[in-house]
Amino acid sequence: MARLEGKVAVITGGAGGIGKVTAKRFLEEGAKVVLVDISEQALQETKQELGGSLEVVQADVSKEADVKNYVDKAVETFGKIDVFFNNAGIEGKVAPLIEQTVEDFDQVIAINVRGVFLGMKHVLPVMYKQGSGSVINTSSVAGLGGSPNVIPYITSKHAVVGLTKAASVESAQHQVRVNSIHPSPVNTRMMRSLEEGLGTSEDALSKTIPFGRYGESEDISNLVLFLASDESTFISGAQYRVDGGMAAL
Repeated sequence: MARLEGKVAVITGGAGGIGKVTAKRFLEEGAKVVLVDISEQALQETKQELGGSLEVVQADVSKEADVKNYVDKAVETFGKIDVFFNNAGIEGKVAPLIEQTVEDFDQVIAINVRGVFLGMKHVLPVMYKQGSGSVINTSSVAGLGGSPNVIPYITSKHAVVGLTKAASVESAQHQVRVNSIHPSPVNTRMMRSLEEGLGTSEDALSKTIPFGRYGESEDISNLVLFLASDESTFISGAQYRVDGGMAAL
């Protein structure tokens, strides 16, 4: 039996990388999916590619009206929200702290922190009413440690940990679980941008990972699927690393 049969999932940052691969996996596992992304063109291309019980909503996750709209559209279309993959994020400018502007910092915080906050603010009431649900917030290994030259990103991903833990405590009485995932570098557009900004390469950064390679989007989607499924109904407030052994270093 499909692991998400009868469930409705909302995925932000859904038109590329981890979001798109996870959407494909969710559809294969029987879910109905609402994909959210800032790019209307990318959403339409993804909808055509994936097909199935898939709806798309263009949104800037840092704007509350857009967030409320994608939540309302999901409920209007499919009647409920069982799974919320709160995944949208940006890397920001690569530069030392003293060269980052307030505008650089605020842009990353707006998407990576306010977007996660607003998503939960509007999805959780739907789940509370149902008395069930799973929220998966995308942080990073960068949310559990420190790295130079990406301070806005590091700050934002640490904030996601705090949001996740606090929301999990508030949500427990409603039988809604909230967890965060913490990928290592993943073979996506974001890492191409970071490699360029850092003046390094995949080969060089892979040497910092015991498995000797970047993660693939499929590696991350496997974990997200577990947390979305009924196999994880007694797990909440946890931080899940999927990092090729980096935590052991």
